[in-house]
Amino acid sequence: MTLELTVSPDFSPEHIAGWYVFNTWLQRKLGVRIHLELYEDFSAQRKAIADDKVDLIYANPYDAAMLVREKGFVAIAAPRGKADEVVIAVPADSPVQSVEELQPGLRLAVTRDPDVNLIGMILLESADLGRDNTVTQQVSTYVVLARTLLQGKADCGFFLKEAFDDLSAPIRRQLRPVMTSQISLVHHVLLVGPRCAELRDALQALVLGMSDPGSDGRATLQALGLSGWDRQDQEDTEFMIDLMDTLMV
Repeated sequence: MTLELTVSPDFSPEHIAGWYVFNTWLQRKLGVRIHLELYEDFSAQRKAIADDKVDLIYANPYDAAMLVREKGFVAIAAPRGKADEVVIAVPADSPVQSVEELQPGLRLAVTRDPDVNLIGMILLESADLGRDNTVTQQVSTYVVLARTLLQGKADCGFFLKEAFDDLSAPIRRQLRPVMTSQISLVHHVLLVGPRCAELRDALQALVLGMSDPGSDGRATLQALGLSGWDRQDQEDTEFMIDLMDTLMV
């Protein structure tokens, strides 16, 4: 049997190679066949999940709720020190200095990243803005989103903070954050599906030990842009899912 590993499409493109390294490392350590499938967007990935084609997934918090409650996945780890915070950014030459200065009719650029869009819309509430008085343009990636702002096709955009920080320095210099969320309790999680439930303990031990001194997993962590993994138990996962439910109300 070959297990299927996938990654939430909002990861930084510069870490594509890192996920292939991680996949190879896991296969060698576990002695099982694992195939890494990277989907180009959230719709394609959710169809694969619905069709039961995913066994291991590095999931964003929005999709984690569905995976745990509807598909029986269990979280084993979360990336150390990497909360899913959201940056609302404008072009550097914009006169807007704060979210409260944004006006109805705002042209908003977003990706299809569900938790980022949810948190971003909550942040806009401080300017009395919502879906009924803004115009939203959806783009494929955060790089395209940045380009959309720089070309004057949108007034502001929602970025996953990690993705914003990973933009090239010349692009970042042409953008200016006007607000960054500080929720700190929402993050991606590594989830194990029912078909590989028997590997859960071994998987958890492996990833949690990757940052140990002398571990051969340290180079793989670096390729992923991570400093390590923290244990994620069911109580932690349910708390985050409940928080996401609260944010959606």
